[in-house]
Amino acid sequence: MIDRNKRGRAAAETDRDLYRLVEDFFEGAFSTDNALITEAVRRMLAAGGKRLRPRLTLLAAEANGADARDHLPLAAYMEFIHVGTLIHDDVVDRAETRRGVNATAVDFGNRVSVLAGDYLFAWIFKNVTATYPHPVPHILATTLADITDGEVLQHRAVGDLDVGVAAYTEIAIKKTASLFSASAECGAIMAGASPLRVKALRDFGLYYGIAFQMLDDLLDFTASESELGKPVGNDLVEHKMTIPLILALEEAGGAFRTALGRFYEEDGRADRGAIDELVAGVASAGGLTKTREAIGGYVERAKMSLAPLGNEPARAELVALADGLARDSADRAR
Repeated sequence: MIDRNKRGRAAAETDRDLYRLVEDFFEGAFSTDNALITEAVRRMLAAGGKRLRPRLTLLAAEANGADARDHLPLAAYMEFIHVGTLIHDDVVDRAETRRGVNATAVDFGNRVSVLAGDYLFAWIFKNVTATYPHPVPHILATTLADITDGEVLQHRAVGDLDVGVAAYTEIAIKKTASLFSASAECGAIMAGASPLRVKALRDFGLYYGIAFQMLDDLLDFTASESELGKPVGNDLVEHKMTIPLILALEEAGGAFRTALGRFYEEDGRADRGAIDELVAGVASAGGLTKTREAIGGYVERAKMSLAPLGNEPARAELVALADGLARDSADRAR
């Protein structure tokens, strides 16, 4: 019989070090015979991040009685998938910065960046298919297809003022939430979780991921450039239809819609004054407040999905992660 108290203490001690475990693992986890590709990928890894996706994998494993350290490679593959998508995204979006440092394409050029991302995906799946049983490789392959599909859907929605909440949510699920969901699901599967618990963690990742994307959209309107690692209002500059903007358009008068349409038509990338006016318009139309409420709703759904985990210590850590999103959004809405 498992000593749950002993395991709970071990899980709590391990969880405090999850970030460090992942970071230490990354130092020797990726290497190729091509020094340029290796450097390009490692540069993006070194830019940092909260490592939320691998943390979900490790917590999902812990919630089902496993030692997080036994699942570090699987957790790392989740972050590597994320890094590969970021490298490609910055090429597509012509981004100059990422997490406060130069985008990969700025330092290495578009060709090397695309090839580095391609190589990283191939490297991941070479290792995953050689190491993990069905359905883990299938889940990750499906997730990568969903991420790509979500990016295409987002590109098609650029500048479309008629994009609604349903279309936005589909994009958020595919491009962001799918990887959070897969991260938790695969961690649970490899820990030998029951189907009910696997679904619980998959659902948690899904709802958490939607809330995470909404918070990211909110921060584009409310955070400073130093916090974002990119210019404030960058989503407006790129003509993306994010949730604060969509919700504001539902309530705003014709003047706001006209101003936004004119901004997009004139491609007002350098007009800081116009961007500031649109940000203020979103706030006055309730777009920020409604986004906070939507985030809170998905956070609650994420937490409720964890009921099958009972009193597992890792459940409290997952709940804390979700509550962190709601707390951050509440601090930002104004």
